[in-house]
Amino acid sequence: MAILTGCCGFPFAQGAYYRSFSTVELNSPFYALPRLETAQKWRREAPEGFVFSLKAWQLVTHPFTSPTYRRLTGKLPARLELCGHFQDTDEVRRAWERVEELAQALKARCILFQTPPSFHPGAGHLRDIYRFFKRARRGRAVFVWEPRGAWDDQTVSRICADLGLVHGTDPFIRPPLHGSLRYFRLHGRMERGRIVYSHNYSDAELKTLLGFCEGRSAFVYFNNTAMRQDARRFKDLSDVRIRGTVSARRPGG
Repeated sequence: MAILTGCCGFPFAQGAYYRSFSTVELNSPFYALPRLETAQKWRREAPEGFVFSLKAWQLVTHPFTSPTYRRLTGKLPARLELCGHFQDTDEVRRAWERVEELAQALKARCILFQTPPSFHPGAGHLRDIYRFFKRARRGRAVFVWEPRGAWDDQTVSRICADLGLVHGTDPFIRPPLHGSLRYFRLHGRMERGRIVYSHNYSDAELKTLLGFCEGRSAFVYFNNTAMRQDARRFKDLSDVRIRGTVSARRPGG
C-alpha cells in the first residue's frame, strides 16, 4: 500500500514543495499548456521518484460554452465549437496530442479527465467517450475520469470497467466506484450545492479520509484554501499508519 499525498498545483515555491511532498497534480495545463521545455525543466528539477499527475486540457473535455474558456491562453484552434466533450474532431485530436506530449515530458503517472455537467450520459456522449478512450494511447499513464453532473453509479462503474479508467472523486461527496487504485481530490466542504474552498479539514475528517483509502494505493490531492497545511497533516497521518502496518507484518513486529 502506498498513499501519495500532495496538492493541486504548487501552492508555494517548487523547491520547497519537492522537499515536502512526493507528488503534485498540475491543474494549470487545463487552462494553458506549458511549453515542453518548461515541463522538461520541472521533471529535471524534481527529485528522483517524484510523481507528476496532470489535468487534461479543457479543449479535450469541456465545450467552448464553458465559463472556464475565459482563462484560455496561447495559440488556439480557429473553431472552438469543435472542441471538448471528446468529440471526434481534428481539434480534439490535436488537443489530446499536445496533452500526450506534456505527459511524456513529465513522465506523468496519472492524467485526470474532468468532464463538466454538460457532458451528460446521453447516447452521443457515451459514443464519444468510448471512441476516445479506445483510441487514446496511454503509455505508462493511468487514466482517471472525474464526471460531474447526472451520472448514476452503475453507468460510471460500467464505463470505468469497460475503458480501464480509475474513478476520480472527492470521497466525502461520492465514494469511488471502480478500480483498485484510489484517486481523491479534496476541494473543501460541499454546502448547498457549492464548494466551500475555505474549509479546513478536521483531524476526524482526515482520519475518515485515511479510512476511505481502505488499505489500497491512493493518490490524495488537496485543493482547498489550506491545501498546504491539510496535505501535510494528512501525509503525516498516513505515514504513521503505513509504518505501523509494515511493522505489524514483520516477524515479531
